[in-house]
Amino acid sequence: MFSDRQKPKAMSEIGGQPNRIEKNTKIKGDIISEADFRIDGKLDGNVKTSGKVVIGKDGYIHGKVECVNADIEGSFNGELMVSDLLSLKSSAVIEGTVSVSKLAVEPGATFNASCSMGGKKGLGANGSAGFRSTANNSNEAAKAS
Repeated sequence: MFSDRQKPKAMSEIGGQPNRIEKNTKIKGDIISEADFRIDGKLDGNVKTSGKVVIGKDGYIHGKVECVNADIEGSFNGELMVSDLLSLKSSAVIEGTVSVSKLAVEPGATFNASCSMGGKKGLGANGSAGFRSTANNSNEAAKAS
């Protein structure tokens, strides 16, 4: 018998094992998962997960990503929709459109994207937080509108 603390978790439980695309791997297509996803290779397609997406330093995604949280060290080009926190590391390169609730950007990150921020607090009449970034390089600060 297992106590509640020792009981093994079933794979069918929410989240499951994290998924990983390794360096030097290229995938073309769409991915749907309930578990976290880490990309260290290249993906040309869409990712939809109820977990977290991590793009490693050598990782690249071209497509649409929908997730709860995201940590990006590598490159992204497309449409990024993060329902909670998007964290951009100093080596991150983002291009396209971004929709996020919370945004954390380390100095040095390149953020060439139009960004709409929404959440439960501080929203304007149109549901946005009144923030739009159109920075052209990593040295230019994003401007609040």
